[in-house]
Amino acid sequence: MSEEQQRPAAGGQPPTSNHQPPAAGRQSPTSHTLWGGRFQSGPDPRFWALNASLAVDQRLALHDVRGTAAWVRAIADAGVLTPAERDALLRGLDAIADEFRRGAFAFAPTDEDIHTAIERRLKELVGEPALKVHTGRSRNDQVVTAFRLWLRDAVDDLDALVRDVQAALVARAEADLEVLAPGYTHLQQAQPILLSHWWLAHFWPLQRDRQRLAQLRARLNVLPLGSGALAGTTVPVDRQALAHALGFDAISPNSWDAVSSRDFAAEFLFWAALLGVHLSRLAEGLILFASREFGFVTLHDAFSSGSSLMPQKKNPDGFELARGKSGAWVGALTGLLTTLKALPSAYDKDLQEDKAPVFRVYDDLRALLPVLAASLRTLRVHADRAAAALDPATLATDLADYLVAKGIPFREAHHIVGQVVQQALARGVPITRWTVDDFRAVHPAFDADVHQALDPWAAVARRDVPGGTAPQRVREQLEQARQALQARP
Repeated sequence: MSEEQQRPAAGGQPPTSNHQPPAAGRQSPTSHTLWGGRFQSGPDPRFWALNASLAVDQRLALHDVRGTAAWVRAIADAGVLTPAERDALLRGLDAIADEFRRGAFAFAPTDEDIHTAIERRLKELVGEPALKVHTGRSRNDQVVTAFRLWLRDAVDDLDALVRDVQAALVARAEADLEVLAPGYTHLQQAQPILLSHWWLAHFWPLQRDRQRLAQLRARLNVLPLGSGALAGTTVPVDRQALAHALGFDAISPNSWDAVSSRDFAAEFLFWAALLGVHLSRLAEGLILFASREFGFVTLHDAFSSGSSLMPQKKNPDGFELARGKSGAWVGALTGLLTTLKALPSAYDKDLQEDKAPVFRVYDDLRALLPVLAASLRTLRVHADRAAAALDPATLATDLADYLVAKGIPFREAHHIVGQVVQQALARGVPITRWTVDDFRAVHPAFDADVHQALDPWAAVARRDVPGGTAPQRVREQLEQARQALQARP
């Protein structure tokens, strides 16, 4: 098989077959299973329905074919297969891969999982040589190899999607450099900022997420094939050559650990959960900003929904789903960790529960991330509403800094300005409308230049340190963000 034939589309999910897996419990299989020789009777249909995993793991099909093809070459090199048998098996695997791509693969009631299905079909196409394919291999190392191959493709796919959300945030920051807005702590107005600074505050967590994803990929990219059930294989396969053929960076050093570890699945779910936290925080901010009470942004109609009862409603459902799904991803991580925490041996059937949450979270991300990127690019910012929302009290810190420049210790200046704010509230007159005499009545250090400290644009410009909200610093940060998008994380 060529490299192009071996590698499925981004994300590693093969096309859905026209022939779906058989209904659970339809019959009790007595043949074509990979394990039935020592049993006097076939499984009870109820047990079969519980035990079978084809409905979940069929999306590993192309990856399992790829791993099996590499195994065929390896055991042929070890003398298990003749060249003619090897070539026939590889042609059969090519045909099976093509059937999956075309959605033409027909599942049988005896297909316990995707690995059984492929081996059964290979026997139909090639005959007796297919009975040798599993020599020296266990489903334990076969399954985890296909899972790692699938997740490696999924990681590459998701990295590109997260990057696109970052690119949308950069585009917003570039467009909104002249927009002044309140910055919040404790959801209370704190200090004025550039809205671009807020957009970029959500860019950098996603950059760390991409860095973590790259680190996960490196730890993921270790070959378990050749580990057998738990103790290794008696077939003298070249595991380094196997790793190279499948694009792995290394081979697992311990066969027991190789078949039992699902660290990579748990780490993926942790990554997704933390990404979800970051996306949820961005979403929560925009949900608030899109409300009538804030009015800083309006979402495009194409990325909003309405109410079945109230005709006036325009709901930010895309962002609400980001907020909601992040909780489900935390739950998926918790569930898998709970499954893994007390497994007593190398492989246990509990591990059949490893793939469903990973697939589900991957599917969620594939659906959500493009919507978020498009929502960010198409929303409209109301600069006038954002600037008008600024409470003059957000300039209190600048007023304290003004007094510090006059020689007053900061803690004393903080107390003086607190009195100014208290009197402004009591009088109902914002500090931006106070006269110099009003200020001097609180403390004689206030002078005729006091109003220079009460300009929000000047307040923003004074935060002129690397990472600050001053316009030049935000432009520098924007350039750093552009460079980050171009570089490997």
